[in-house]
Amino acid sequence: MRIAVVGATGMVGEVMLKVLAERNFPVTELIPVASERSVGKEIEYKGTKYKVVGLQTAVDMKADIAVFSAGGDTSLEWAPKFAAAGTTVIDNSSAWRMDPTKKLVVPEINADVLTREDKIIANPNCSTIQMVLALSPLHKKYNIKRIIVSTYQSITGTGVKAVKQLENEYAGVQGDMAYKYPIHRNAIPHCDSFEENGYTKEEMKLVRETQKILGDNTIRVTATAVRVPVVGGHSEAVNVEFTNDFDVNEVREILHNTDGVVVQDNLDTFTYPMPLYAEGKNDVFVGRIRRDESQPNTLNMWIVADNLRKGAATNTIQIAEYLIKAGLV
Repeated sequence: MRIAVVGATGMVGEVMLKVLAERNFPVTELIPVASERSVGKEIEYKGTKYKVVGLQTAVDMKADIAVFSAGGDTSLEWAPKFAAAGTTVIDNSSAWRMDPTKKLVVPEINADVLTREDKIIANPNCSTIQMVLALSPLHKKYNIKRIIVSTYQSITGTGVKAVKQLENEYAGVQGDMAYKYPIHRNAIPHCDSFEENGYTKEEMKLVRETQKILGDNTIRVTATAVRVPVVGGHSEAVNVEFTNDFDVNEVREILHNTDGVVVQDNLDTFTYPMPLYAEGKNDVFVGRIRRDESQPNTLNMWIVADNLRKGAATNTIQIAEYLIKAGLV
């Protein structure tokens, strides 16, 4: 199994390499790929050093699977070239997510939509993945009508430059700014660029991607996405209205039995999800599960996950694992 990691020197690319190693993914040949300025650099994987190659070289090497985390423009240009060479691409950017000809996959929910013909597969947005993983089994049981979500998103979602900005601000050092404003001791209600409707792209990803993954365009979603000075992962306050009523203990039981979800919800021991404890883990953590007393059939919950793991690298590798298991590559 020849695996190309496109964007291998970036934050998500580095985590992809970690996850491949941790999960003992059946790599027979690793092809680390990055931009021209990184070509020739060495990266280490399972104790072996590999030289970084450029995109065209990687295409010519005809990998079985290429996992991409190199930005939307790179994906739009190069994913079709890899696919044309026979490589199955799993792309972590927003480039292909809403393309009606491409599948948008969270393996625990909808991996069964994949076929051998799917040569470019889209990995959803980090904040969408953790939310839909928790909501999908509840949608099957109670039927979701409307979701209101507010996010508290880690700076790691922006990348290395944002991490450096926060570190500089902690230390009182002037440096490059990833954001228009200081992030230390601040909360910035601005993730990604603004669209014409006044919402950010990040907010609209939560709307559009949720409907596509759950296969239901009748679900109404509204979102506010906020960047906070946190490193470990994204947190979400989710209010969800169902068609049918529910029992809160049954909700906990359904979530407890959902692959990839860990329920942390014990008020007696002050147990609830936090990014401090989600960091470095592959699960989605759910807590503060309680009925919305202001209207019927409505639930509040708090959802936390490491955005570089399940929100990006882990979900990508899980898609690749499914492709192998199902004999699609």
